[in-house]
Amino acid sequence: MLEGKVGVVFGLANQHSLAWHITKALAEAGANLAITYQNERFESKIKKLIAGHLQEPPPLLLPCNVLDDREIENVYREIGQRFNKLDFIVHSIAFALREDLEKDFYTTSRSGFQTAMEVSVYSLIAVARPAIPLMKEGGSIVTLTYLGSQRVVPNYNIMGVAKAALESSVRYLAYDLGKKGIRVNALSPGPVNTLSARGIKGFTGFLADVREHTPLQKNTEGSEVGDAALFLCSDLSRGITGETIFVDSGYHIKGY
Repeated sequence: MLEGKVGVVFGLANQHSLAWHITKALAEAGANLAITYQNERFESKIKKLIAGHLQEPPPLLLPCNVLDDREIENVYREIGQRFNKLDFIVHSIAFALREDLEKDFYTTSRSGFQTAMEVSVYSLIAVARPAIPLMKEGGSIVTLTYLGSQRVVPNYNIMGVAKAALESSVRYLAYDLGKKGIRVNALSPGPVNTLSARGIKGFTGFLADVREHTPLQKNTEGSEVGDAALFLCSDLSRGITGETIFVDSGYHIKGY
């Protein structure tokens, strides 16, 4: 489905992350991939993970701290030298200070608010802008959000506000980049047992409650998110942009 296509995945941390499920789906579909890791602490883990699971062609591995524009530009410089084009971007990056996820929302610090917004929201703009010259024939940008952007989810706090801003950014980017043939969409998975999710107080109990109340009577699986991302990165979704697509076993449709 993605033979001959070139893409980059930002935010792969470990085998439990949604970025990993997405990476596997894209690789199995034949894409040529670049994968970024945050810093040296993650480098060896990512290399081992990829060596043990991904088939040829091997992905291009690059360091990238999304708070540093020079590192982002270097990612695209390397992609341009290796592939001379880019067809899709997967943005799977979010962060908030632990104390801002454990206390009441109104106690959010100014610095904590700024950190969550810069890492979780502005980073989408930061990785999209320098990619445009490589997306000569258009393409797709996919990010990850969550229902806490639209409804109150206890203990999600500043991340819910950040995800709301992220979804709005998707719409504005979709409008701006549509003339260039670039589509921008968000996936909104149900809760998945990832490392970042486990940082939310009461997550285990919440996961069980969600499973009980979804129409499909099950929690979201990482492979489902991977397949949805594959759809959005492929030409099958060529008529879709500016959307938030739920992959949550139908949980979001219920009123109680």
